[in-house]
Amino acid sequence: MSPFSTPPVVAIVGAGPAGLFAAEYLSGHGCHVEIFEQMPSVGRKLLMAGRSGLNLTHSEPFDLFITRYGPAQAWLTPALLNFPPDALRRWAESLGQECFSGSSGRVFPKSMKASPLLRAWLNRLAEQGVQLRTRHRFTGWEGSRLTFESPSGPVTFAADATLMATGGASWSRLGSDGRWAGLFPAETSPFKPSNCGFMPNWPDDVLQRHDGEVLHSVGLSFQGTETRGDLTITPRGLEGSALYALSASLRDAITSTSTATLSLDLRPTLSEDAILKRLQSQRPRESQSNRLRKALSLDGASRELLRQATPKQATPLQLTRAIKALPIVLTATDTLDRAISTAGGLRQDALDEKFMVKTHPGVFAAGEMLDWEAPTGGYLLQGCFSTGLAAAKGVIGWLESSVSGIR
Repeated sequence: MSPFSTPPVVAIVGAGPAGLFAAEYLSGHGCHVEIFEQMPSVGRKLLMAGRSGLNLTHSEPFDLFITRYGPAQAWLTPALLNFPPDALRRWAESLGQECFSGSSGRVFPKSMKASPLLRAWLNRLAEQGVQLRTRHRFTGWEGSRLTFESPSGPVTFAADATLMATGGASWSRLGSDGRWAGLFPAETSPFKPSNCGFMPNWPDDVLQRHDGEVLHSVGLSFQGTETRGDLTITPRGLEGSALYALSASLRDAITSTSTATLSLDLRPTLSEDAILKRLQSQRPRESQSNRLRKALSLDGASRELLRQATPKQATPLQLTRAIKALPIVLTATDTLDRAISTAGGLRQDALDEKFMVKTHPGVFAAGEMLDWEAPTGGYLLQGCFSTGLAAAKGVIGWLESSVSGIR
């Protein structure tokens, strides 16, 4: 039953996962909700994520799960506890999207796509009376009214509360351009790329020659943290989920000292002794490239990196040590706009415990526009859903305490 005699009007700015989920909760709890989205359609970044399989969340134990949010763990834990991974999975299944956990623990809908889920979700929102206005870019306030640029010119809108979920500052062509930060200059930390690619100090021709090649199932290590996965070589450098998991510490090291040296294990499933024996079993007159190919099935890119990192007549022992700990000096991140996500945004100290902006009573924020970051693997979407719900509950609480001021 609605706590309001007259439905309060809530404006949601941004139609990504955090904004849509907040709209679902608010419209189901007695609010008239209108969503404003600057793009021609909604959920564009969600649909992009679904192109390679929509990774909704992760099934690892919750005590481990929350550590993935790094310095923001304490801040986000209440929201994650209130809407944990199991709840997100049940919600997706309530929309007819049965889910499964992959071998890595990542949770996907069985369809692997975002579009069926988004269609069912938008139908639910329409049934709950949510109004959607696309091509409306938020520009600020005119007195107490929100202002937007629209195809028909400037638009103002009166709302009893506002929830902002406008995203970070990556993939601007999908709608997350970070322009909103100019409205909160004192409350916002600068944006930084997260889950991004990195540029090694390799000659440009190396990147060009091996563009698109994948170093399969390699081990990465930096500052005591180890990951494992595929690395893809592009004209801009290196990309891959194993690298993204280290992106925060690598980025910060480059910012501090101009470089970061990553240790690459080209054969993490083999011990040094096993590798050494395989190399020693090869005929001495074989070229280094042939020995590496025949003994360890190393691809051309790996063999070239080893050739650059070892003496011309490297011994089997020298090669073994390089294979298990090949230093890769990184000199820069890929561009902010190409990052999967961003750090920076509205700081924790700028919001109260209900995710309301302290300097703007009645204005709440959620999702990637908040200053937190997490690796890929379902943690990003989970954070958006959980903070979207937490901010929506904050809106309800604030409206209830301000009920005398509701129209």
